[in-house]
Amino acid sequence: MHRDSRQVYTEWLVLAAQAGDERAFRDLYGLWTADLQRLARVRVEHAQHAEEVMQDALVAIARGLGRLDDPARFPAWAMRIVERRGADWVRRRQLERHRRDLLASAPPPDAIAAAPRHDLQHLREVIDRLTPDDRQLLHLFYHQGLSVGEVAEVLGVPAGTVKSRLFHTREKLRTHLERNPS
Repeated sequence: MHRDSRQVYTEWLVLAAQAGDERAFRDLYGLWTADLQRLARVRVEHAQHAEEVMQDALVAIARGLGRLDDPARFPAWAMRIVERRGADWVRRRQLERHRRDLLASAPPPDAIAAAPRHDLQHLREVIDRLTPDDRQLLHLFYHQGLSVGEVAEVLGVPAGTVKSRLFHTREKLRTHLERNPS
């Protein structure tokens, strides 16, 4: 690693900030803010939204700085935090767009009310036969409208596990509905 004066100063500021020096943290943020903001702007492509990402990242950096073992790793570590916060922001916006699109394409409420009562009742009965874990998963994702990441946080499992469980639960429903039409 090339250790120029900026890198050495960064390491010193990290150590001082970890020791509780608030001014060192402000100086560290000031030293790296332009680079971190550029990364956020590239990720979210809008200055106002990049500022939201930066605020989120700054909080995460401040909270996690004490756990950074190697002060020389600060630039990559901080940029990784900004990148992750930016990716989270993009995912949330995609999810919001997806939900808006679903709502726009959903049948009007009167069409749902006109659906045969026995079809809705049959679906409720099938869902009631699922395991409590499967019912909870469906409730959080579909009824509460939580994202996969939010469901994962609530259930204390990885997001991949939530995706897998959702897939298998939907398959159980589909199979049962195909075998036992109303």
